[in-house]
Amino acid sequence: MQAISYTAFGAAADVLELSEIPTPTPKPGEVLVRLAFSGVNPSDVKARSGARPGVTKPPFPRIIPHSDGSGVIEAVGDGVPEESVGARVWIWNGQWQRPFGTAATHICLPASQAVRLPDAVSLETGAILGIPGLTASHAVFGGGEVAGKTVLVQGGAGTVGLLAVQLAKLGGARVIATARGDGITAASKAGADVVLDYSGDDLAQAILTENNGAFVDRIVEVEFGLNAAVDAEVITPNGTIAAYGSAKEMTPTLAFGPMLFKAATIDILLIYLLPMAMRDQAIQHLHNALEQGALTCPVAETFALADCAAAHVAVEAGNRAGAILLDTQA
Repeated sequence: MQAISYTAFGAAADVLELSEIPTPTPKPGEVLVRLAFSGVNPSDVKARSGARPGVTKPPFPRIIPHSDGSGVIEAVGDGVPEESVGARVWIWNGQWQRPFGTAATHICLPASQAVRLPDAVSLETGAILGIPGLTASHAVFGGGEVAGKTVLVQGGAGTVGLLAVQLAKLGGARVIATARGDGITAASKAGADVVLDYSGDDLAQAILTENNGAFVDRIVEVEFGLNAAVDAEVITPNGTIAAYGSAKEMTPTLAFGPMLFKAATIDILLIYLLPMAMRDQAIQHLHNALEQGALTCPVAETFALADCAAAHVAVEAGNRAGAILLDTQA
């Protein structure tokens, strides 16, 4: 099989290389998936560059990056039904705590990590469901149903944000999103009832004004460090801030008092570690939305497998209007 891999941290163009390696054979309980697409996420880029806190060298001698992907099951190991061969699947945690991920033509992994893709859903969409999809689903529904509630999506034009807006709206919530520039239009088209420019003056007051003076019930938060003060001001008593990112301020200073007197819950999400019961629930919400045709997963650009370094650069550049994918068979 062909695969992109690296053996040392560094710039994408310096360390990522395309090579031919033996196609693995599935062990008991595993499946071999012929990959169609690989999803490239910020976490993959940070892992390759060595930006994860406390990690000074790659955890394995050679790493095939990326945790998300989609494709068709080509072979199964003992204990996996033969009728699984030919099934279209999407993949989660492809390269989490294991060396070989989805930036390749094939991957072997436990059968439970290859989820059957609903018939009407494209393989491109399947490659977005692992990290962005599950993060959005759990961030919105991790505390229960949201019907009749107000959900604030901070960063509503990012890949996770756009999915969260759609899921919250489908779940019956009133959705307020924040974005900037063209992202304001994108979040509005995704279904947000109100979209506010996050760079505007007194964002907290603008949020409360657009919610008729009421606090919001749940916040889906992409930049916790930057937005903690605003979140504390607008969250309802006993509300939840579901924070999945804080890239611009990883060591925030938190004003405890405002959070205390709201009895706010700060729920920090790392989708790689989601317990199976919660993961199954998040998957069900995603599949329900997809089967209803109520969830669009935008793709900004697709690169050939050999152009993986360029795909990483595109993710690093930010300001994308959707996900970045690799066509692993191109």
